Amino acid sequence: MHCLSTAIPDVMILEPQVFRDERGFFMEVFHEEKFAALGLPTRFVQDNHSASRRGVLRGLHYQVRQAQGKLVRVIIGEVFDVAVDLRRSSPTFGQWVGELLSADTPRMMWIPAGFAHGFLVLSEWAEVLYKTTDFYAPQWERTLLWNDPAIGIRWLLQPGEEPRLSEKDRRGLPLAQCETYP
Repeated sequence: MHCLSTAIPDVMILEPQVFRDERGFFMEVFHEEKFAALGLPTRFVQDNHSASRRGVLRGLHYQVRQAQGKLVRVIIGEVFDVAVDLRRSSPTFGQWVGELLSADTPRMMWIPAGFAHGFLVLSEWAEVLYKTTDFYAPQWERTLLWNDPAIGIRWLLQPGEEPRLSEKDRRGLPLAQCETYP
């Protein structure tokens, strides 16, 4: 497992070793000892799978209690995956990092607890799998406004293109009004 840093040091890109031959490929997505050696969590309690069409933007979601660390990967298509630091004590509070994740490039993004997370689907169809370090708790879920100018995420939208959003994501709050972490 190869680990790459991002502009926010706690968010990491993981590249598993891929073994390819004429039959296809094999890779380890999670290995407890390798994750521990990288200082990453080794306990995940929930696996999630989402599927979306081109232009769908999901997020930016987080939980104010039962905060979830997420290990995100794409198994079909391509997304622009984004994490926003919501930890007030962090030197990168309010900053964001985004990475292309694709089924063609078996990279994963580690997003620790304390971050809002979302993604924009760039391909016709994408399927995203992610492991979480805590359970989904709808009573603690919050939504950070996807296009808050105070954060300034440069989503990979075409000029004039509007993302497809759920009603919950349309009603997200700007950072100045959001509940955040200590």
